[in-house]
Amino acid sequence: MFSSAAERNVFGQITVLIVDDEYQVRKVVHGLLLAIGCTKIHEARDGAEALESTGLLAPNVVLLDWTLPDMSGPEFLRRIRAGGAAQMANVSVVMMAGQGERACVLEAVRLGVHEFLLKPTSPKALRDRLLSILLRPRPMVQMGKYFVPEPRRPLGPNDVRHAA
Repeated sequence: MFSSAAERNVFGQITVLIVDDEYQVRKVVHGLLLAIGCTKIHEARDGAEALESTGLLAPNVVLLDWTLPDMSGPEFLRRIRAGGAAQMANVSVVMMAGQGERACVLEAVRLGVHEFLLKPTSPKALRDRLLSILLRPRPMVQMGKYFVPEPRRPLGPNDVRHAA
């Protein structure tokens, strides 16, 4: 598609888990990932399957839908960011949502997403978010009871990242 050979090499080495209850969305995102060079792609249709897959596969990146039938994207994040299993607490998460209201984005950031994507996403937006995670990784830090990516900027007194 538009990935350089170096990018394709990076994308070819990572494992990605797509978590979305809609089959068509999973297939579209799967196709976008293949187009940029990802080859180790797995899918989960709900939060319970995602938790199991995250524990078994130890993916580098989870592409997580905000709205899932049994366990919402935010609830999935709460569970993995609580730090029970280090491999799960440290996984990079890109939240995908059909709505981009400020409160939704802030909640996702507070719970420890690395990036946020509006659905439907473009190939370029997906590629850019993955490159941000892979080429400029941020260490995980504990904030309250959650492990989250280190903030990109210093925290202020009114920052929304205070743990609930």
